[in-house]
Amino acid sequence: MRAGLPEDGVLASPVRILAYTLIFVLAVSVGAVSGYLHAGWSLGDAAYMVTLTIFSVGFSEVRPIDTAYLRILTTATMVLGCTGMIVLTGALVQIFTVFQLRRILGVGRVQTQIDKLNDHVIICGFGRIGVQLAKELDSAGKGFVVLERSADKIAEAQSLGYLCLNGDATEESALRAAGIGRARVLATVLPEDAVNVFITLSARNLNPKLEIIARGEAPTTERKLFHAGADKVVLPTHIGAERIAEMILYPGTARFVGESQEMRDMKRGLHEFGLELEAVTAMRDGAVVGETVGDIERMGQGSFFIVQIDRAEGQTILHPGDDVRVEVDDLVILVVRGSKVAAGAIFSTHAKPKRVGRMKV
Repeated sequence: MRAGLPEDGVLASPVRILAYTLIFVLAVSVGAVSGYLHAGWSLGDAAYMVTLTIFSVGFSEVRPIDTAYLRILTTATMVLGCTGMIVLTGALVQIFTVFQLRRILGVGRVQTQIDKLNDHVIICGFGRIGVQLAKELDSAGKGFVVLERSADKIAEAQSLGYLCLNGDATEESALRAAGIGRARVLATVLPEDAVNVFITLSARNLNPKLEIIARGEAPTTERKLFHAGADKVVLPTHIGAERIAEMILYPGTARFVGESQEMRDMKRGLHEFGLELEAVTAMRDGAVVGETVGDIERMGQGSFFIVQIDRAEGQTILHPGDDVRVEVDDLVILVVRGSKVAAGAIFSTHAKPKRVGRMKV
């Protein structure tokens, strides 16, 4: 793609007309000069006569037009040449007008900045999720461009200092203008599932190596997005419900991680390997109270392992052995490698009554 002149963009039609008209005028000029040479004129006289005619200057002829052949040739040169020059002038005016509008609106500057991006992220849609995604990428210093068709949302993105392009992400020309051929990731986070599927199909066709992360609202859309070419599918409703469940099951995690940058970095590092760091308090009538670390981990069937126990009185047990027992109000630090909800359920389950003789206690 040429910088500032997208193949299917706003300049495509005037530039194409200009090119075709130049070829036409050149063909008429060459044909007319050849015609005058055939009549016995010199090359200089023929070229001068053609120039006077197609530009409609109005000076007298360099030689008499006194034969039917010369009159027909001159008439044809006037009609075809003048018509070509009119069309050529119109195309030039269109191009100059568009360039001025682009300069006034800053479109050229934005496109130049986009053309300089490599391995960047394209965010399709600047709604609730798109805004948060752009904020996170901006904080991380990752290059990205927002592709949005709403003028109000474009203005919002520009006010935040984000690089944005006004266009419809369902159109291949808009994706090309956003540099999809050089991008590393495309995130389509529009609220309409059908639109996200269509964008995924177009993006995959334009760049087979692109990583595509798509948003889906309905669970049934997930399969369609994968089939369309998405590498990852995010279901905000599902994630939101799962996050709420985690907050209920792991209320101690925020307290344990706290404001420590080291702990946050550790949690983030574990997450990259598919592991999660969570903290949960052993409730008084919980099923894990009085059980050993080894027995509790066996209850989880390998979905987590216990790395630390903070006693209520202040004692900290790092890497507790299998025979260490969990006590009431212990803060148990887990590294979860399976379902966080399933692992948390073990610690939130109440202890079952134990049979002592004929009595349950």
